[in-house]
Amino acid sequence: MAKRKSAKTDKRSKALLESTAAERKSQDTEAGSASQTPAEIKADPPRVVKDRIEERPQIGPAKPVLEEQPEAARAEAAEENTPASEPVEAPVPEQPCGSPRRSVVFIGSECYPFVKTGGLGDVMYALPKALVKQNCDVKVILPRYKCIPWEYQQKMIYRGSFQMDLCADGRSYYVGIMEYVWDGVVYDFIDNEEFFSWGNPYTNLIDDIPKYCYFAKAALAALNYMDWIPDIIHCHDWQAALIPVYLRTLFAETKLTTAKTILTIHNLRFQGIYNIPTIRYWSGLPDYVFNKDALKTGYNDANMLKGGLAYANVITTVSQTYAGEIQSAYYGETLDAHLRYHSGKLRGIVNGIDYDIWNPETDSCLHAGYNISNVLEKKKENKQKLQEELGLVQDSGKFVIGLISRLTNQKGLDLVNAVLPQVVDKYTQVVVLGSGDRVYEDSFRYYENAYKGRVCANIMYDEARSHRIYAGADALLVPSQFEPCGLTQLIAMHYGTIPIVRETGGLKDTVEPYNMGLNSGNGFTFDRYDAGLLLDAINRAKAFYFDQRKYWDEMILRDMVKDLSWENSAKQYKDLYLSLT
Repeated sequence: MAKRKSAKTDKRSKALLESTAAERKSQDTEAGSASQTPAEIKADPPRVVKDRIEERPQIGPAKPVLEEQPEAARAEAAEENTPASEPVEAPVPEQPCGSPRRSVVFIGSECYPFVKTGGLGDVMYALPKALVKQNCDVKVILPRYKCIPWEYQQKMIYRGSFQMDLCADGRSYYVGIMEYVWDGVVYDFIDNEEFFSWGNPYTNLIDDIPKYCYFAKAALAALNYMDWIPDIIHCHDWQAALIPVYLRTLFAETKLTTAKTILTIHNLRFQGIYNIPTIRYWSGLPDYVFNKDALKTGYNDANMLKGGLAYANVITTVSQTYAGEIQSAYYGETLDAHLRYHSGKLRGIVNGIDYDIWNPETDSCLHAGYNISNVLEKKKENKQKLQEELGLVQDSGKFVIGLISRLTNQKGLDLVNAVLPQVVDKYTQVVVLGSGDRVYEDSFRYYENAYKGRVCANIMYDEARSHRIYAGADALLVPSQFEPCGLTQLIAMHYGTIPIVRETGGLKDTVEPYNMGLNSGNGFTFDRYDAGLLLDAINRAKAFYFDQRKYWDEMILRDMVKDLSWENSAKQYKDLYLSLT
């Protein structure tokens, strides 16, 4: 596993950046020309730390329960959703002196490396790990999906089971608890064959509504069963949004009511909306929560996210700009008035990236690792190897633009389709990696056929290949219609790849537009959602790359020096926890 850069490395980086700038000023203004097969990760999977589990208080039921054996594990799950890379277990870091300790449980629907479909999985993995370093006692509760690789499932430890009433008619369901400890974080998996036997975490609302009603209530019931009462219950997205509602209603007489709740919005577009009778039945919640100020939306629908926003103590989202945007009609996804009403408890904290996973110096997915001292040379090598791997014309002098994204309209792909023929000239190549809506998949396949050797469409998600695109591309395109935070632009900067982004959400908070007069900034931006403005931003970047290479190289160094880790974000979350308790 990659190790975080040391303070010594940071000093070296800053010194190199300063010396580079001094050299530029002393020279004339003429622009200078700066001008293996992929390695397979073989890291061992994390081990279960039995002695740490045994140090925890013995669990015991808060009320009589019916003990059962855990449901049988399924070996066929090994083939599905296996991550391209696996972090290995690291020693639990020393806790900072003088920082008050708090206990926090994260509850969400996915978490790397067990199961991941998007940025939520990255946050659920990286933020708890960073909070351990901020003197937090952290637990993560997840569903035990069938698709979790067998190498993890077989090392889970059975912690108990009980029966739980769920539906409005009092129907009883099995709840099993399987535990896994790694990097100082305790992962508890809710086991139920009926709800979590699907091959993927998300299927359709008809199945997902009952599944996540069960999960939200089972997560709280499991905490009660284990007698583990946290200071903070931190819920994520609509799949866990009923937890604050349950806590204030059906769990109001339990010890859990001492906990404060935080609900984080990762993407407001997904809310868990279904008709009231269905959600009322599966949740078993009292009728009074289905009102217009809580769960009710429209004529006869219930909105699980809306209910969680009403009952949570604090609402967070993943960037300051997005926290403001979602209170407007354009970005609010019909919840703007509700969010304005609760604006007093709404704040934004930008995400970071995990330097243990994203480190170009030790990244085994790359053709050639590099750091700030040799990035200009090694990026050229990575570019040539990437061109060879993808069947592009091999020429390190060409301008390579990467696009790594879910292929949906949120990501600004309508703009990309509109301008791509004007972007792809004899000096420019475009590499696409991702899958999603058929219309975008087909359009990129068409461009690949139309511009052989200049466009490569990888209609898939390949974790290892994404690492090589970050390292081999000159620029990364993120023209999103809206973007709560975005991780791709952060990873790109850390890998010395210049972002071209629209000024929205976390993209605006993390990418400063280049200012030629001051020679400042770390990327190229455009404001309105307009194809012409996107093309202008791309052309400005291309012109800068070819005509002002010295300044381009300095921007690379600035981006790589920038602290994009989770450390600062985790401190903000810790401060938030302290303010609530």
